[in-house]
Amino acid sequence: MRTSTVRRVSLSVAVAAALTSVAACGGSDSDGGNRGSAAVKADPIAALRDVQKKTGGERSAKVEGTTQMGTAMSMKQSGTIDWTDGLTGTMEITYTGGSMADVMKQNGGSGTMQARYFKDGYVVNMGDNFAKQAGGKHWISYGYADLAKLAGASGEAMKQQLQNTTPDQGVKSLLASGDVKKVGQEDIRGVSATHYSGTVDVAELTAKNSALDADQLDQLKKQLSDVGITTEKVDVWVDKNNLLVKKTERGQMKTGELNSTVYYSDYGTKVSVEKPPAGDTADFADLLKQQQGTGSGTH
Repeated sequence: MRTSTVRRVSLSVAVAAALTSVAACGGSDSDGGNRGSAAVKADPIAALRDVQKKTGGERSAKVEGTTQMGTAMSMKQSGTIDWTDGLTGTMEITYTGGSMADVMKQNGGSGTMQARYFKDGYVVNMGDNFAKQAGGKHWISYGYADLAKLAGASGEAMKQQLQNTTPDQGVKSLLASGDVKKVGQEDIRGVSATHYSGTVDVAELTAKNSALDADQLDQLKKQLSDVGITTEKVDVWVDKNNLLVKKTERGQMKTGELNSTVYYSDYGTKVSVEKPPAGDTADFADLLKQQQGTGSGTH
C-alpha cells in the first residue's frame, strides 16, 4: 500500500472526533426526581437534572458544530443522529485547518468527507483519489472493537463513548462535576436559552463512567496527561422546553487548544442510515494488516 494511502487511512480515524464532540465526556447517569421548568429553578443542579431527563428522553436531533484539537486539526460537522438503540447517524465533515487538512490536500482530497455511524462502528467515504489506490473502493469501515484494540485504554473509552453518544452527555458532565453555576438568559440562534457553566476533571470523569479495570484506567489517565488535558470547561444552553440547544467545551492540550461548539435542533427528526455496498468498502483492520505487511509507517 502506498504511503499516501496509509496516511489517508490514519486520517479518517479522526472522524471519531466529530461524533465525540457531539457529547461531552460521560457523566453521572442519575437523573433525580425533579420536574418542572429549568428556567424557574433556582438550583442549577435541580434544573439540569430536568434538562438531562427531557433531552435524554428524546431519540434524535440535528447537530451542527465546529471542533479544534490543537495543531492536529480543526473541522466543522453537520448531520443527524439517532440514539434509540446505540448511536446511528450521518455527518458531513470538513477539515478546515491543521495537519489533518494538510494531509488531505497533499493527497488530492477536497477536505470534506461523509461519515455514517452505526451501533458497532462507522464508515467514511474517502473519495475518488483514495479509491484509485484501494482497488476502486471509496469507503473505509471502522469497527469500534478494532479501534479499541489499537488504542488501548483510550480506545476502549472512545468505543464506549461513541456507542453511547447522546446530546445530554454534556449535561451529565456538569452534574458529575460538582461545579455548576447558572450564568443567565441568552439568545441562541433566535431561541431564548438558559446558560449553565462548570469545570470538569477529564480523567476523573472518564473513570467514573467506564467499564475499564484499574490498569486500563491508569493507562488512560497517563494518556490524557501526556496530551496535556487535565480539565475542561463545559457550557450548555437550554430552551424553555428543557432541551439542549448548544454546548461548548474548552480545554488545553500540549499541542494547543481543545475547543468544541455544537448546536442541537429538530429533536425527533427522522434519521435513516444505509451501509455502502460491500464491494465499495475496505475494512480498516484489513488495510492495517496490509500496511504492516509492507513495513510502512502509519503516518
